[in-house]
Amino acid sequence: MSRCATVSRDLDEPVSGTAATARTWLLVEQPGPWGARALTSSHLDPALGRALEAAAKDTGVRIALIRRPGRHADFGPPAVRHVYAAHTMPGNAWLHAAVTDDPAQLLDLDFAALGMGDHHTFDAALQGGAHTGAPLALVCTNGKRDRCCALLGRPLANELAASGMSGSWEVTHLGGHRFSPTVLVLPHGYAYGRVEAHTVKDVLHGVQEGRVLLEGCRGRSAWERPGQAAELAVRTAAGEYAADALSVVRTESAVRTDGAAPRWEVTVAHADGRRWRVLVAQGASLPPREENCGTSVLGAPARMDVVAVHELRHTALAG
Repeated sequence: MSRCATVSRDLDEPVSGTAATARTWLLVEQPGPWGARALTSSHLDPALGRALEAAAKDTGVRIALIRRPGRHADFGPPAVRHVYAAHTMPGNAWLHAAVTDDPAQLLDLDFAALGMGDHHTFDAALQGGAHTGAPLALVCTNGKRDRCCALLGRPLANELAASGMSGSWEVTHLGGHRFSPTVLVLPHGYAYGRVEAHTVKDVLHGVQEGRVLLEGCRGRSAWERPGQAAELAVRTAAGEYAADALSVVRTESAVRTDGAAPRWEVTVAHADGRRWRVLVAQGASLPPREENCGTSVLGAPARMDVVAVHELRHTALAG
């Protein structure tokens, strides 16, 4: 059976508008094996995992487990764990770090505040502070979710670690395993698909300069998927690469009376006052195929197609 990532690549399925959605990421170090639902099927206390899932629900916070690249023999609970929180909204993107010997301390977080970009709850609960090291490159390697993540993600994670990239981690799930190897870069929250090590290094170099690399970019996790596609389309049209220059300020469903697939009108704003209106339509990636490795169910994954990009006149905005 063909791997889902191979089929997706052969069909040249577009990656734009496919990133996981999260305003804030909370990352918890958990060595050892991971199951498909890692928060409750790893060596993290499953009761704690369920409590964290419940606490984060509908707050804009997405929780994932991380581990250092390499072999994952189970040597028991670590003495201390690294914990990171990253908020990805333009103008307030930040990455904070802490260590803890008791992951139950995470339940002391105000998840609603964290989701809105308030890092004080993280710092107070975990004695954390601003991360001063390299940006984080999180490579999805969870083969229990999809074998492509293990077969393609682990070699990439190992290569990044061997090159001395201190910010590289394996992560449990980023979505879109058919785009493996997939990478999330923090603090800005841009996700990438079908990446190679040299691309990740270019991405991280750009992060340090406040720039976004568009090659292989799936979108910024701060936005819903129509907004991700629209923002990337405006970046391409305007030649804008500054990470925090663009924001998605409005996403409206376009009225359809013909029963066709959904469309959205997305307004993208530049920090200098310019605005664009982007028409995004949901399409289907054809032909139907097995979307996941290990399943026999045929499907046509949804895709975000940018139909039009119009820069708005400043005079029109005044009215």
